Amino acid sequence: MSRLRIGTWATAVSIVLGPTLAVAQQRPLVTEDPETVGAGIVLFETGFDYRRGERFPVSGLEGNLWRVPTVGFSIGLSSIAEVQIDGGLYSHLTITDRFDAPLSEILEVDGDTTSSVEDMVIGTKIRLAGETARRPAFGFRFATKLPNASNESGLGFDTTEFFASLLVGKTIQSVRLVGNIGVGTLADPTRGYRQNDVFTYGVSVARAVAQGLEVVGEINGRFDTRNGTPPQGTESRALMRFGTRYTRGTARFDVAVLVGVTNEDPTVGVTAGLTYVFQAFQVP
Repeated sequence: MSRLRIGTWATAVSIVLGPTLAVAQQRPLVTEDPETVGAGIVLFETGFDYRRGERFPVSGLEGNLWRVPTVGFSIGLSSIAEVQIDGGLYSHLTITDRFDAPLSEILEVDGDTTSSVEDMVIGTKIRLAGETARRPAFGFRFATKLPNASNESGLGFDTTEFFASLLVGKTIQSVRLVGNIGVGTLADPTRGYRQNDVFTYGVSVARAVAQGLEVVGEINGRFDTRNGTPPQGTESRALMRFGTRYTRGTARFDVAVLVGVTNEDPTVGVTAGLTYVFQAFQVP
């Protein structure tokens, strides 16, 4: 299969766990591949993010943010469907600036640091059509972000968000191309009766350059579609990621640099992590 040429990860893991797993992996990217992990397979990924100049326009905080550890699970319910659970156990912001904001008065922040758990994202991904020699693979994903992070810490909104995206992916020789396009419904964190609908997008490239080694890159974000000024916290945002992945057996190691695109994004950052997959159960 041509998709297996993306690297040693594909060859080693597909023998043990099935061929679709080879192109279902993402870290350090966040653009979703239409391929799923496979029936009965669990993918576990963990790592950390460091972001410099992270802004929180609703709480009026800016600083350097650590997210550690970030944790994600993808559970294969069938050959074409998986459930995803993603989040983070701890976020820590070293505050470098404060500014007037709608919810700055409710902050319970003493000193120049604040911390919280992260919002959890629960989603489902379905592969609609597999890849062929002439046609890319197609998939659909919908997800909900839950309000776990507190707004008193300045790091959360206490709002629920919903996302739905169409996914497409194609392997051309040693290059894997993936694209996402969709919509997001974001609640206004300052006025509970309002919401903002945004356009979401992502484009990623992964290229095998040596045995088990890939270079990867992407741009992923959201675009505000409202006429006029959007509710704070729902504005356009985007990040670019450039990095590498190295596969050894059924484990993959990754590292990438993050670069903000808009004025509301962090200026620069870094992420690194580990992905591990295993056969957890048999699907009848």
